[in-house]
Amino acid sequence: MDIWIQHGVNALSLGGTYALLALGLAIVWSVVGLVNFAHGDLMTITGYTLYFILAAGLGIEFAVLAAIPVTILAAMTMERVAFRPVRNTNYSTTLLTSFAVSAILQVAFQNLISARPQTIVTPSALTRIVEIAGIQVGMLQITSIGVTIVMLIALSLFIRKSVYGMAMRAAAENFSVTRLMGVRANSVIAVTFALSGLLAGVAAVLWIAQRSSVDPLMGSVPVLKAFIAVVVGGLGRLSGAVVGGFFLAAVEIALRAGLPIEWADYRDAIALFIVIMVLVVRPDGLLGAGRQTVIR
Repeated sequence: MDIWIQHGVNALSLGGTYALLALGLAIVWSVVGLVNFAHGDLMTITGYTLYFILAAGLGIEFAVLAAIPVTILAAMTMERVAFRPVRNTNYSTTLLTSFAVSAILQVAFQNLISARPQTIVTPSALTRIVEIAGIQVGMLQITSIGVTIVMLIALSLFIRKSVYGMAMRAAAENFSVTRLMGVRANSVIAVTFALSGLLAGVAAVLWIAQRSSVDPLMGSVPVLKAFIAVVVGGLGRLSGAVVGGFFLAAVEIALRAGLPIEWADYRDAIALFIVIMVLVVRPDGLLGAGRQTVIR
């Protein structure tokens, strides 16, 4: 019984990271109608920022506090330089632009930094094991779950209570009408990308703490899984992105725990098969799809 509780904690920890990444994708989709596959490269930017700051001899606390604003700035720069010029074009153009930005960043990382993984040592405080109600749980998992809860609450409050949050909800509902009411489109979209950068940065810190390294392609697999989580949860619903992230993590952890060792190579394929079966039964996702651009 204890081992399954530990697997549940692992699922919550991994699901939190997927949920934060999926939310970053879902927010941009809700407001702009763009699936930003360069979102994973924002994670890589966070990782390399952490690496260089730590290599300079500065502490992990300063590195984290500096890396997340750098990621937010990178997301806003990405929107201004790459996506704003093609904003009023068709969906195919913006999608190809996101792939192009991702490819350019990955090549830049490989040629300007290194194609090899760079080690980022996880703080010893996060590698400890603590005992809660007789169950041993990793401090990293507890921290990940706690950070995810705080981020989800803060994001919910921001969207529902802040001026920019309400502007984002209105823009997602009907951008043309929102602009007629005096809301500046560029400002709303810039804040949207800043928020996606914040979520990517926090998710990257949690992801790197688990893997202890960064490489040019680090964000490729997480962003793909985050996109799967968005679709499974229900495209167009922020709550669906969260549910999809935790569902995907639960499936992965259950397969790790339950599959025989000789089936380990087929784990990802089985997980995708389960996702496909869910979409066959629920084509609009677990919570149902919202409209193409609507925050809920």
